[in-house]
Amino acid sequence: MITINDPKTGKSYKKEADAQIYMNSKINETISGDLLGLKGYELIITGGSDKSGFPMRKDVTSLGRKRPLVVSGVGAKHGESGVKQRKSVHGNHVDENIAQLNLKIVKYGKESIEKALGITTEEKIEEVKEE
Repeated sequence: MITINDPKTGKSYKKEADAQIYMNSKINETISGDLLGLKGYELIITGGSDKSGFPMRKDVTSLGRKRPLVVSGVGAKHGESGVKQRKSVHGNHVDENIAQLNLKIVKYGKESIEKALGITTEEKIEEVKEE
């Protein structure tokens, strides 16, 4: 699953696609939206999580899961000052174990994001009624 964030409107859009189309990309890397059907869009990888739910952390430069000592940031709870915790996190590379990938729009295409993803107003109304 891929989540696309629109910073202009503050909305997020889900797209059922395989995160493996961006294999070996890293967090904070700019990628083309053409593979997702977003012509003219440029996206930046902001994070994600693996199949077990462990978050990607941009300062862990590896493939797969690691257990670094962390003080703050992704995967760490705010505790006492200076106390380090060993937490399981996924590295900053996209691999076959990534279940969710978070993207942010950097450059917009000619058509709106909703039109490019095929979202209609009827689908929006149904989503609101379900909640």
